[in-house]
Amino acid sequence: MTKHEVTQLSYTITGCAIQVHKELGPGLLESVYQQCLRYELRRQGFDVIHQVMVPVAYGNMILDTELRLDLLVNDTVVVELKAVEQWHPVYEAQLLTYMKLLQKPQGLLINFFTDNITRSMKPLVNEYFRLLDD
Repeated sequence: MTKHEVTQLSYTITGCAIQVHKELGPGLLESVYQQCLRYELRRQGFDVIHQVMVPVAYGNMILDTELRLDLLVNDTVVVELKAVEQWHPVYEAQLLTYMKLLQKPQGLLINFFTDNITRSMKPLVNEYFRLLDD
């Protein structure tokens, strides 16, 4: 994929999140938004995997962990969903770590406890994004 294609994919994912938020509003559990966003993305033809196990390699071993990311779209964009009133910087660190461990170029941190998804959403890129062609 190119940087442009990844950016376009993220834009479309954001549009789907806005659609879910418009219909449901804030105040529900994260799991509800996850199911609805997964449905909306699949309805639009995207490959979506949910509750993806994130392997952690350390030295010569693979740790048996319970790290799970919310959604992985087209094997490219990691989507972490929140439904929280208080925003913590650890959410961004978590997403960046998932992106690094899975070697994915972009992540979206979307908080549904808001009146405006676009303003509260955090798109993140890493070194894998910078390596992509324009």
